[in-house]
Amino acid sequence: MAELPELPELSDLSLVDSRPGDTHHDGARSLLLTVLGEYVLPAGQPVWTSALVDALALLGVEEKAARQALTRDAAAGWLVSERVGRRVRWSLTPAARRLLNAGCARIASFGHNGGRWDGTWLVLLISVPEARREVRRTLRTRLAWAGFGSPEPGLWVCPNTAREADTRRILVELDLTADARSFIARHGAIGAPESMAARAWNLAELDERYVRFVATFAAVTPADPTAVWTALTRLVHDWRRFPFADPDLPAALLPTNWTGTTAAALFHRRHAEWVQGAQARWTTLAAG
Repeated sequence: MAELPELPELSDLSLVDSRPGDTHHDGARSLLLTVLGEYVLPAGQPVWTSALVDALALLGVEEKAARQALTRDAAAGWLVSERVGRRVRWSLTPAARRLLNAGCARIASFGHNGGRWDGTWLVLLISVPEARREVRRTLRTRLAWAGFGSPEPGLWVCPNTAREADTRRILVELDLTADARSFIARHGAIGAPESMAARAWNLAELDERYVRFVATFAAVTPADPTAVWTALTRLVHDWRRFPFADPDLPAALLPTNWTGTTAAALFHRRHAEWVQGAQARWTTLAAG
């Protein structure tokens, strides 16, 4: 089974709320995150305010909202500003680079699993009291990133046993080791592994989301450089939600005719088709 990319530091992941189903996913800050990860990070250069504002305008974000997003990301520790004459340019902080690198690695590898599974589960028993609600939410986000699902309250499962060391690190950072127990287990004669997967992850809802993704991007045919840039950015923006919701399960645990396989192939094909033109358009935007 394929290894997941290294987990980001807890302090880095807490800079952004990446919960699946976030109703603000298409907000200015979320779109800015996509632009930072897809264009600013690989360029490795500071970027002018005007370039980011213009880029977000192509995605339907008004100037005021774009500037507020920059200010809030700076306050959250994502960006630092530098004044050059009457203009301002922005650079990613080390914490932002670590998190964006982890996210980009996850996106690049996501959807390529499909390998054989040895039938063993990493099982985690943990209960976080209601008084520590924020810690519980953070734990849920971290475990989802690591490929865990929860079939029952207090029970988490992952079909990748190599994640135990990363799981320990998560628990140490959240001061939860005293409240947790881990096991390496095989499914017994009662029930089926597929039923465990169906309880631990909402695969039916995920499949519906993949169907919508395929329907949207299979039909896109950008006709000019700006349309290519917008299409590629929207493609990445929509795709980057899935690694937080989909554990990239081995084929043995997936329903028949799983649309996620089709969606992954479409994402990687479209990205390869559009990335050169989108990067060229970004170069023009970044010049200010």
